[in-house]
Amino acid sequence: MRKEKRERLEIIYDILRIIASQGNSILPTPLLRFSNLSTQNFNRYMGELVEKGFVREVFDEGGRKYYTLTDKGFKFIEKYRKILDLIEEFGL
Repeated sequence: MRKEKRERLEIIYDILRIIASQGNSILPTPLLRFSNLSTQNFNRYMGELVEKGFVREVFDEGGRKYYTLTDKGFKFIEKYRKILDLIEEFGL
């Protein structure tokens, strides 16, 4: 049986969770790989997450870009987990 495609909110949750799990700092290439998205979709999601203030781009002294979560990003993870717990509790 083929697994269903991930929904938009699940993809956003996965991206934010990955960043948090990496010490709240990750380079774009590993994040792309861990998120299991095409480059085009990855760039679209990251653009939206940065624009809406869930993620910020940080550059080191060498000019390498890292993604980190904002407070808003951490809050999304917390609220999404509560929703997942609720769904599990009711067996949905």
